[in-house]
Amino acid sequence: MVRVAGMGSRLVRGTAIGCGVAALVGGGVGFAVGEPVTPKDILPARALPADLCARIGDVANLLPKASSGPVTMTQSGTSTVSCTAAASGQKIRAYTSASLKVTITAYGGLDAGAGNAPFSPTQVAERTFSRSTMTKYEEARPYPTKVSRTASGLAGESWAVHTLVQRADIVVLVDYKANPVDADTAQKAALALADRAIWESKQ
Repeated sequence: MVRVAGMGSRLVRGTAIGCGVAALVGGGVGFAVGEPVTPKDILPARALPADLCARIGDVANLLPKASSGPVTMTQSGTSTVSCTAAASGQKIRAYTSASLKVTITAYGGLDAGAGNAPFSPTQVAERTFSRSTMTKYEEARPYPTKVSRTASGLAGESWAVHTLVQRADIVVLVDYKANPVDADTAQKAALALADRAIWESKQ
């Protein structure tokens, strides 16, 4: 009788483990055994708000002082939205200029090959972020972040700053070039702008 009880215990334990694995794998079980993936199994990229660039807000403080009044970036695209702004000005013999581009991409799922569950939109965004050659930003951040910056000009007064931020299915790339500008200040501005874009693109 004791042996039978032991067998029952092992059976219950095995069943529980099996159920746990099934719960973790979830909907991927069907694909794992070779069921074909159909287009309806792959989640499409979502359309981003038509007024996303306007939601990001005024970017006049990132442009030369020659810019008067609020500046809203120009928007184009749907699942990938580009927001752009640029300005230049002459003041007391000093030429100032700046260009700003924010690219917000909502990723859709992808086929992962025969017998595999398709990649989710978030997985595709994560893969895109991880493959970037930019440097990982080590300071505390609410989202995974990478940065790069390049100086130009004889005194290093001009900087091109790039930031890449990922949240769920969204990846935001900010390209900011300005002359003259402090590198740290430009980077902080680009990071703040990327966070704003992430926030405004949330589902």
